[in-house]
Amino acid sequence: MAKDFYGDLRLGILGGGQLGRMLIQDAINYNVNIHVLDPDQNAPCKKLCNHFEVGSLSDFDTVYNFGRDLDMITIEIEKVNVDALEKLEDEGVLVYPQSRVIRLIQDKGLQKQFFKQNDIPTAPFHFVSAHEGLKQIEWNFPYIQKLRKDGYDGKGVKKITSDADVSAAFTEPSIVEEMVDFEKEIAVIVARNDAGDVSTFPMVEMEFNPEANLVEFLISPSTFSIEIQQRAEEIAKKIANDLQIVGLLAVEMFLTKTGEILVNELAPRPHNSGHQTIEGNITSQFNQHLRAIFNLPLGNTATRDHAVMINVLGEDGYDGLAKYEGVEDILSLEGVFVHLYGKKFTKPFRKMGHVCIINKDRETAIKNARYVQSTLKVKA
Repeated sequence: MAKDFYGDLRLGILGGGQLGRMLIQDAINYNVNIHVLDPDQNAPCKKLCNHFEVGSLSDFDTVYNFGRDLDMITIEIEKVNVDALEKLEDEGVLVYPQSRVIRLIQDKGLQKQFFKQNDIPTAPFHFVSAHEGLKQIEWNFPYIQKLRKDGYDGKGVKKITSDADVSAAFTEPSIVEEMVDFEKEIAVIVARNDAGDVSTFPMVEMEFNPEANLVEFLISPSTFSIEIQQRAEEIAKKIANDLQIVGLLAVEMFLTKTGEILVNELAPRPHNSGHQTIEGNITSQFNQHLRAIFNLPLGNTATRDHAVMINVLGEDGYDGLAKYEGVEDILSLEGVFVHLYGKKFTKPFRKMGHVCIINKDRETAIKNARYVQSTLKVKA
C-alpha cells in the first residue's frame, strides 16, 4: 500500500447505489478518503462520501478524469468504461477488481468461455449472434436466453418455451443455455487479496421472486451436506485463483437434483447474496472486500448465528415517493435488522432495502423472516 490510512488514501467507487453505500459504511472505519461517481444526483452514496461527482460510468473521459488523481478505484457495478480503467492502471492507479476481470465479466459469453477453458462446471450453451440464430438451436423447449451484455437484477434473461417465445426473443448477441433442473440456487462469496490469500464465506441458499427474478429470500448457513458445501466453496476458490482477481467475487451456482454443481454467473464485487454477513458473520462481505483491495489479512468468515436475508422490493402497482409500512411491527421482533437504502422513489420490484433476521434457532429465524416478508411493504 503506497499510502497509510488515516485520511491519506483516496479511494474511488464507481457507482453510488446501495452496495457503495454499505461499502462506505465499513470504509469509514478505515478513515479513507472516499470519492464516488454516479449518474444519479440523488444516489444513495451522495451524503456519505467525501466527494460525490455526477457523471456517466460508461463515458471514457468522465471515468478517466474521475480516477486520475485517486490512489485506488473499485466498483459496485460492472457496467463501467473499462478502457478508461486500463489507462488509469497504466498510469499507476490501482484498480480492483482489475480492468481485465471487469471486461470478462461484462460479457456473459466471455464468462462461459472462461468456464470452459478452465474446466469449471456450467450448463451447456451456444452463442447466438442474431435473432435468426435461435431458430437454428436444436434443443427441445424450454431453454434460457441471456443477453451477453448489460443484463442485471434479472433483466436480460428470457425463458424460451415455444416458437412464440422465439419470435419475441432478444435480437442482440446472446447465449442460450439448457434449462437446468435444479434443486436449489446457491452462492459462495470468495475474496482474494494481492498477496494471493483466498477465503470463502459459507455457502448460502437462495429463493428468487418469480416475477422480478431477484433474490427474495436467502438463508445461511446451508443445511446441505458438508461435501456439497465444500465442493461449492472449492469451485469459488478455483475461479478466484484462475482469474487472479483482487477483491470480492460472488459465484452464483445451481445445485441440480442429481447433486451436480453448475456455475451460473459471476459478480466481481459485493453482492446481494452476501448482505446477511453484516450481522450474520464475524466479518461482513463489505469489510472483506476492503481488506482484499487494501491487501490486508482476510477476516474470519464464520457465521455467528442462523441468518435470513429478505430483499425489500417496491410493491407492484406503486410508483412515486416511497412510503414504508410495517417497520415498527417487524422491529418488535428480536434479532431483526433493517437496512434502508435511501432511495427517494419506489417503483415495482425496485430494491429499496433489505432486512436481516438472526436467531440461534434456524426454524425461528425462518418463521420471523416470513413475518417480515408479509408485513414490511414499500408503497407510494
